[in-house]
Amino acid sequence: MRRSALLMVAATLAPCLCLGMDEPDPFAWLEDVESPRALAWAKEQNARTLPELEARPEYRPIYDKTLALLDSKDKIPTPTILGSSIYNFWKDERNPRGLWRRTTLESYETPNPAWETVIDVDALGKAESMPWDFKNADCLPPDYRKCLVSLSRGGADATVVREFDTVTKVFVPGGFTLPEAKSSVGWRDADTLWVGTDFGPGSLTTSGYPRVVKLWTRGTPLADAAKLFEGSDKDVASFGNTLHTPEGNYDLVIRIPAFFRQQTYLRLGDRLVHLDIPEDADFNGIFKDQVLFSLRTDWTVRGKTHRSGSLLAADLDDILRGAPVLQILFEPTERVSLAGVGSTRDRVLVLTLDNVRSKLASHTFANGAWTRAEVPLPGQGAASIPAASDFADVYFVSYEDFLTPSSLWLSTGGAAPGKVKTMPAFFDPTGMQIIQYEATSKDGTKVPYFVIAPRGFKANGAAPTLLHGYGGFEVAQTPSYSGSRGFGWLERGGVFALANIRGGGEFGPRWHEAALKQNRIKSFQDFIAVAEDLVARKITSPAHLGISGGSQGGLLVGGTFTMRPDLFGAVVAKVPLADMKRYSHLLAGASWMAEYGDPDVPEQWAYIQTWSPYQLLRKDAKYPTPFFWTNTRDDRVHPAHARKMVARMQAMGHPVYYFENLEGGHGAGVVAKDTAHVTALEFAYLWKMLGAGS
Repeated sequence: MRRSALLMVAATLAPCLCLGMDEPDPFAWLEDVESPRALAWAKEQNARTLPELEARPEYRPIYDKTLALLDSKDKIPTPTILGSSIYNFWKDERNPRGLWRRTTLESYETPNPAWETVIDVDALGKAESMPWDFKNADCLPPDYRKCLVSLSRGGADATVVREFDTVTKVFVPGGFTLPEAKSSVGWRDADTLWVGTDFGPGSLTTSGYPRVVKLWTRGTPLADAAKLFEGSDKDVASFGNTLHTPEGNYDLVIRIPAFFRQQTYLRLGDRLVHLDIPEDADFNGIFKDQVLFSLRTDWTVRGKTHRSGSLLAADLDDILRGAPVLQILFEPTERVSLAGVGSTRDRVLVLTLDNVRSKLASHTFANGAWTRAEVPLPGQGAASIPAASDFADVYFVSYEDFLTPSSLWLSTGGAAPGKVKTMPAFFDPTGMQIIQYEATSKDGTKVPYFVIAPRGFKANGAAPTLLHGYGGFEVAQTPSYSGSRGFGWLERGGVFALANIRGGGEFGPRWHEAALKQNRIKSFQDFIAVAEDLVARKITSPAHLGISGGSQGGLLVGGTFTMRPDLFGAVVAKVPLADMKRYSHLLAGASWMAEYGDPDVPEQWAYIQTWSPYQLLRKDAKYPTPFFWTNTRDDRVHPAHARKMVARMQAMGHPVYYFENLEGGHGAGVVAKDTAHVTALEFAYLWKMLGAGS
């Protein structure tokens, strides 16, 4: 199981600090996502923005190269291990919506694997006249023949679910199916599903996720599924899940009362027994009857205090008896934090970040004791575990850094990983540099950030520089390889900087919690400090400094440029949050109140309004001309955030660029052409605002 189930499953015109509590919002009509008026407004904005940005000399070559990269046959086919097969979801020019396909492990290790198509999503969409986006397939161990395939209409989070047979390669006639909803489904056994979905009024939380957990038996109507658990409508969600392991199966029900809070129950017969671990701990799974969990706050047991950020293990029976004997698999230090947990049949894999650089360790369990071994990585960049087998001792490690293309490494039987795939280089890194600096935030906290400088760089304050950030939900920003950033920005003489600000997970839970709710302003202060440090080091200057961020990162850059418009020459806000007075009433927004606070509570709105971009806008300010983009089909972060921000700026007389893709979910598009388009628009905009490209 991945690090946490939480990771399921991040508006008037007069110059003033904020719209009044009861003041009507003149742009509220833009919240009606697909109303003719709102869509006509979006299309009118596109008609203004696209001709100008697409006419830039940078646009077409960056678009063409990005599309070629996305459609490249030389990309690494990301593996999923299902039994003896390696599955992969693949998109290219001929298959823009993708192929779900498989091969053997032996074939996968060769330069040209023999792939067998399992589902052709383009053909399926054509046959059903539906723009399907393949979201995932949940397959039943150990033979992985029966699968629950989730398909999204146009890239949204909501999906339809259909049972699929991987042997016959057809959807099962009369099999399990669910209509479009933000459902939670999983196999208990071949004839029983855990299911949470829209069962009708009262079955969803205010965040729009299931709060009722049922068991659904094959051949019976969904309405007859047996209810096992019901959470509160104020929760984020509740769901059921069976962990299938070589030692046996564990039936679990998990209630998520708030982000970074969960209650885990084990089903024993007809009873649900609560696992007595801290509610704010991340439940990481069960390995050889050992419960794995990581702490978000300090926990004292039997006189010993275990530090926040520690990964612990305890025997399941001991936990059920209320007498856990805790063993430490990882304990953090000031600059070393837990980044991820995975497992194979024989070992637990622990990823950590050491000053934002990855390390990997393998832990085995025998005779009541754990043994740790360091796993070598090819460099000091970022590693991940894209695939691991629960029923064999096999796993893959992916590695990359800012200038090194992603590579894939395979470990079998505990051996050191060996390289099996390498992404080709999509730009020439010769002469480029990676440097890690620290900025000092307003309260004295040292905030690290990376700088990638182009060849021939001179610190004279004139370099076009793009600073990227996120700063939320304990998500770490780590070194990553981007071909489009390389040929669209670095090769053309641009500097790229990545900020590791508070709110993220670079240094564990404490780094995240330092910027929660009333302390949220610290993430903005950190980001501003990094920007000021770039200027102080003469890497760039305000006229040449741009910032970018998506989703929570869009909130970050929106708030930052409204606080310090003097510090930036360009702003790219992607699928952003912006109206933090309304966010908790829009789509999944209510689930994020543990992160931001509740704007309907006056005491909490008092601090939220100090960094809410929509409310911070002033008519008498001089802003850089920003670029906002979003997607109509984003059903996670409501497109009205970007829409209303742009409409209000325009009503105040501030110029702004806006693009709305009429398809696409919470990302850069479903098909490669959409992703290439928005990528080229971003770089064309940045070069227009920050300096001459080409």
